Amino acid sequence: MIKTLEKTARTEDEAIAAALAELGMDRDDVSVEIVERAKSGFLGIGASPAVIRVSYEAPDPVEEKAPAAPVAEPVKAAAAAEDEDPDYAAIRQFLSGLLERMGVKAQIEISTRENGGINVNLSGNGMGAIIGRRGETLDAIQHLTNYAVNRGSEKHLHISVDAENYRSKREESLTRLAEKMAEKAIKYKRSMALEPMNSYERHVIHTALQNYEGVTTSSTGVEPNRRVVVSYVKPEQPNNKPQSREWA
Repeated sequence: MIKTLEKTARTEDEAIAAALAELGMDRDDVSVEIVERAKSGFLGIGASPAVIRVSYEAPDPVEEKAPAAPVAEPVKAAAAAEDEDPDYAAIRQFLSGLLERMGVKAQIEISTRENGGINVNLSGNGMGAIIGRRGETLDAIQHLTNYAVNRGSEKHLHISVDAENYRSKREESLTRLAEKMAEKAIKYKRSMALEPMNSYERHVIHTALQNYEGVTTSSTGVEPNRRVVVSYVKPEQPNNKPQSREWA
C-alpha cells in the first residue's frame, strides 16, 4: 500500500529530514515530490517555507506486526544517560534516534559553551553523509535538534551541532579565502564578489576582514544567492595644498 506524508520546513532538505525522522525510513525508502519550493522573499516580505510530499510503501494492515526491538533504541539511549544532565540527555536521545534512522553510527560528544550554549560534536564513519554539500545536511540536523529539544520548554537552548570539527575547519578555510580576496581587491583596485554563502559563512568573512586595512565588505543579493563583496578602499590622500611662505 502506497502512503504519502507532507512536511513543511524552512528548506526542502529540512522538510525531507523531518519526514524521514517521523517515518523512521532512509532516503532510499521513499520518493520525494517538491510541492512548493522555499521562497526567501524580499527583505523577509513574501517569504514562504518549503512543502514536500514523500511517498512510501506501507505494510498491509492485516500483515502488520508488533514493532521490532530497534524501535526502542532511543529509550535505551535515555536510560543509559540517567546520570547525565537532563538537557544533555534530551539532545543525546534525539540525535541517537535520528542517526539510527539515517543508518549512521556516531559518537556523540556534548559540552557547554562559555556563552551558555551547547556544543555537540559527532564523530565516526560516514560523516560525509552527515555533513552534506557545504554543510547543508549538518545545518538541517542542527535545526531539527534545536526544534525537538526546545519544543514545549520554557527555556531556549542554542545547540550547535558539528561533525568531525567541520565548522571550525570551514571557518579556517573561509578566513584564508577572505584574506586572499582582500589581497586581490587591493592589487587590482577593484571589488571582488565571493560565491553565494549562507548567513553564518558570510558572518565569518565579514569578521575576518573587519580590521583588514584597504578593504571593506558588504553583502548583496537575496537568499539563497546572497554573497559577500570585498571592495577596495582608496587610502586617504595627504593634503597637498602649497604651504604659505613668509618672505624676508
